[in-house]
Amino acid sequence: MRAVWKGAVTFGLVNVPVKLYSATEDHDVSLHQVHDADGGRIRYQRVCEIDGEIVPYQNIDKAYDDGERTVIITDEDLKSLPAERSREIEVVEFVPTDQVDPIMYDRSYYLEPDSASNKAYVLLREALDSTDRTAIVRMSLRQKTRLAALRVHGDVLMVQTLLWSDEVRAAAFPALEEPVKITKGELDLSKQLIESLANDFEPDQYVDEYQRDLRTLIEAKLEQGDALDTAATFGAPEEEAGGEVIDLMEALRQSIAAKRGGGTDASAPSASASASASKSSSAASASSATKGAAKGSGSKAKSDSAESADEKPAAKRRAAKKAG
Repeated sequence: MRAVWKGAVTFGLVNVPVKLYSATEDHDVSLHQVHDADGGRIRYQRVCEIDGEIVPYQNIDKAYDDGERTVIITDEDLKSLPAERSREIEVVEFVPTDQVDPIMYDRSYYLEPDSASNKAYVLLREALDSTDRTAIVRMSLRQKTRLAALRVHGDVLMVQTLLWSDEVRAAAFPALEEPVKITKGELDLSKQLIESLANDFEPDQYVDEYQRDLRTLIEAKLEQGDALDTAATFGAPEEEAGGEVIDLMEALRQSIAAKRGGGTDASAPSASASASASKSSSAASASSATKGAAKGSGSKAKSDSAESADEKPAAKRRAAKKAG
């Protein structure tokens, strides 16, 4: 890794020299634009609108236009700004970690100690870890004043730049202001579905399926050319079940039954899954309104057959996903 910034973390009279490294990287496939008629590469050029000449990058400055006047801002002007000259990560305050809303996180950077002794670095790390506090800091990075959170990540200190408060939009959706009645049966079934999917988060088990498929497509086209049969490469696309869910309770029951029966043979749903679905149906009917109970009991036979039919393609899709 290459350091993108060098400076020091300062709080009180304590000074901790550090180097800053980007903590994330992009693995997306890089594509460029071509002319669809002949495959010629599309190029962009920086052209001056006054003399029509192509301008080299080193001869390009920035400018601000207020509608009537234009001022040119050179690289030397930007470097002369006091905030840009600062090489400090200034600790403003230490706050409880759970008070920093994740919606404010922007970019992540690792901090490496940059001195002969890393005692001050380790001391700050241990102090933050033992108090469960996050340091709110100010710093200048890439021609911007940044607000950031300095916290512990394993054995490393890291800073995560934060959005300013006015950069976070308010979630004002009129639909959420309308009153909605949730029955106890619906809530109980929703909790059961959540519990059936509960697990510890392990990031390594997830992959970017789009980028994986894109690489597969590129490799296949390199071998077969434009005559590639995408259906043979990826399989026929699955039909998406459209339409709005009419019976929420039934959808929840079928989701729980499908999840509980996921480890059984697709052609023979387990008795425990059927029993669980039946038990959930009875509990929901007892706690729901009379209309919901009558509807649930009247459609039991139909839902059982629907569950059996739905489990077959669901199991096949899960098997195909694991194989992929």
